[in-house]
Amino acid sequence: MVSEKNLDEFLTKQSKNVHSSDRALASLVRNAYPIGVPALIMKSSTDRMMVSSGYSFILGTPDELLRNLASWLITEAGNTHRVLLKLIKRLWKRHGREDIALAAILLANVDHKGMETNPWEILEDSIHPVESIDSLLLNIEELFRAKRQPPTEELILKWVNGRKIDQHLSLIVTYSGKIHGHDFSKKLISEILLIDIPSKDSILTRIKEKLAEN
Repeated sequence: MVSEKNLDEFLTKQSKNVHSSDRALASLVRNAYPIGVPALIMKSSTDRMMVSSGYSFILGTPDELLRNLASWLITEAGNTHRVLLKLIKRLWKRHGREDIALAAILLANVDHKGMETNPWEILEDSIHPVESIDSLLLNIEELFRAKRQPPTEELILKWVNGRKIDQHLSLIVTYSGKIHGHDFSKKLISEILLIDIPSKDSILTRIKEKLAEN
């Protein structure tokens, strides 16, 4: 594809030193997002999405380009991915839709074993007090797609008793985990079903109802 070729050309021009700085990498990926995206692609649609989503920008970057970009970042990072962990935090802070999608791919695929890090704890620490369902799902689904084990029930229970956004995280993670074939104790499920969901939040309400059925 043309976008892949253009992205490769862009990446080959980058200095090796860029990989030592999460700030420089954040600037690099922001410049890479528009590559291969036609000018004004569905601009009215993305503008409407941005208003309702809480994202700082939505550019319409294809998932394939984001995955190629993430692959390059991970490959070029070398033996340690700690700069990429800092990049993930910086992407969440900037909070473009492409930032959150790229952060999800990186979070699911960096070397957590070598760094002795827990991707679920990093996700918990990254999210803002208010997040869209889309931003949470992007990360949760990516982690399960990468065959990551679900968080411990102890961690999920901590979320249940934490911030409202953490409670919603516990609900979505548990429901998604069950879809991906993971089991959770009846005690944990019963605690999650006690979570108060805003009456107008139809998506979380449906997820809660589905979890109660299983």
